[in-house]
This record gives sequence, C-alpha cells and structure tokens, in this order.
Amino acid sequence: MSIEIGPLRTFVRVAELGHVTRAAASLGLTQPAVSGHLARLEEAVGQSLFDRTSRGMVLTEAGRVWLVHVTAALSRLDEGKRALDELSGLARGRLAVGGGATAATYLLPPLLERFHKKYPGIHLLLREQGSRAVMDGVAAGALDLGVVTTPDGEAPDGLTVTPWVDDELLLVVPPGHRLHGRDVFRWRELDGEPIVAFEAGTAVRALIDGALASRGVVVDVVVEVRAIESIQRMVALGMGVGFVSRHAVAGGLRVEEGGLARQLALVQRSDLAPSAAARAFLGLVRDAG
Repeated sequence: MSIEIGPLRTFVRVAELGHVTRAAASLGLTQPAVSGHLARLEEAVGQSLFDRTSRGMVLTEAGRVWLVHVTAALSRLDEGKRALDELSGLARGRLAVGGGATAATYLLPPLLERFHKKYPGIHLLLREQGSRAVMDGVAAGALDLGVVTTPDGEAPDGLTVTPWVDDELLLVVPPGHRLHGRDVFRWRELDGEPIVAFEAGTAVRALIDGALASRGVVVDVVVEVRAIESIQRMVALGMGVGFVSRHAVAGGLRVEEGGLARQLALVQRSDLAPSAAARAFLGLVRDAG
C-alpha cells in the first residue's frame, strides 16, 4: 500500500473540521481536490473513513482508528523534518575528527574551540591516531574527516587528500646536552645517540627513520611513545633526544642539511558529500591553513 502524505494531511483536517469545504479553504485546496484525496485514501486502505451526512463529514469506526495512527505518523514525520532542519542549521549533530599527535594536540583544538562557540549544539569527537588509522576511520565512516601526513603517491581509493599546512620536525635535547643551546645540528652528530621516538609504524616515525638511514646514522631508540608531551618530558628528564613538530615547541634544533619537513593534509570521503557540520568545520580549517 502506497499512500502520499498530502492525502493524509487532508484526511486529518477534514476529521478536525468535519466539512470538506472548510477543510479545502484551510488547506488552500479546491473542494474537488479534497474530495479526490479522500477518495484515493479510502481506496488505498480499502475502508470507508467518513459517513457523508447532512451535517458534514463524520468519521466511521475505521476512520477513528485510522485517525489515531495517521496523527501519530504525521507527528513523527514533522519531528523528523525539524530534526533535519536542525542538522542543516547546525543546531544539533555530531562531528568526528581524527589526527596524529601534532594535529590532535596543537592544530585542531583551537579550531574545535572556535567551532564549539559558534555551534554549541554539535557533539564533538577528537580522536588521536596515526595517519593510517585516521584514513581507515574516514574510509569506514567513523570519522567525518582527518588530518594526516600527506601520503606518498596517489590518495587511497575512496578518499580525497588535500594539502593543508607545512610542518617541520625539530630536535629537542636535554638540558646540559652537548647540543643544548644550538639552533642547528648535523645528522652525523646523532650517530649512537639515545632517542625518545614516536611509535614504529607511524608516518612521522617513518620520516625520521628514513632520514637517518639515508645518511647512515644509527641511533639507540630507548623508548617509543605516541604523545608529543611524553617525548618532551622524557627528553627533559635526560632519557635521550627526540623529534617533535615545530608547532609543539618554542625552541628546537633544525637539521642543517635542509631541514626535516613534511606536509599535513586533510582527508575525507570522495564518494559522499560532507555533513553540514563537516562543511562548516572544513571552512574553519582551510581558513587557518
């Protein structure tokens, strides 16, 4: 049984007013149009819904039962439409964003704070993960968008990767270290050095390991961590040296031989239009890039 919403609303109004002419006037329809709606509806349900009397339209027993269900259904539809209007107007909804340590700790929080002030009804989720996990989360629909280290080669299937901000990794050293107080260092000066490193398998770790290996430098990885603050704390305690984003540290040593640069990119699904919340947040992110 296929029933249009228009005849259902007409049925309810006729039941309320008890008269086809008055119902037609209140709905902005002609009397024949209202009569046609009722005829199609009665044909669809296979029941007579009104008794046509000299005093007007009186609901039959079937009509009274039908009215209860139609009123409830139209109410739910109206609630759904209001909910959709709230989503499109950013009065409610959800925004899930993922990023690596630099993005999740330093770049995204100020943007999320601005977004929250503008759209307080949107529930926010910020997930700190490596670039691979972030891309997987976006592809699976668990994340609306993510910030990743720009992958080599083409974007993974189903994803759009858009360059956002340039970053540089700086070396931090403990107080009293032989490199302390300097602005630059050379790769060979790290040979045999204990290092507090990012977890193996992350994009930033691969970048650092690749740079060391290409110059024949061997370091002693004493501990692997995910959080930038953990690297900085352990370095300050003298456990070793470490690399962190320029966004995370006021000082730090640049690599004399050209720096250790990477690019951070925005990643989102290429086959789905972003939600209203995601579109609004993307606008903030791109303005800040």
